[in-house]
Amino acid sequence: MRAPRILLAILCCSAASSCATLDFTRDTQSSGHFVATGKAVTFLSVDFPTGAMIQARENVSDANLPNMTVTSAKVVPDFGGFNWILDILSFRYAKLEGTWGFVEK
Repeated sequence: MRAPRILLAILCCSAASSCATLDFTRDTQSSGHFVATGKAVTFLSVDFPTGAMIQARENVSDANLPNMTVTSAKVVPDFGGFNWILDILSFRYAKLEGTWGFVEK
């Protein structure tokens, strides 16, 4: 009986903390690259605190830099048509990469 309680406590602690990062790299005075990540725990189709990709996209959007373009988006794990299996209990990691600003030619 003690093991399920410990597992539930660990799950609640990891779900309560928001795990997202945002990193900007400047290439020129007015442009550069960004990398945003998000982590989420899914339990019975509910993401805690929110979906991993949603966290990453919200962080990029909140930066308010001009001309932001996402060039790569990845969510791990991804089982394609069998993602419903991950809705029972899983940990998901999302990574967005892209550019921002205006490149002078």
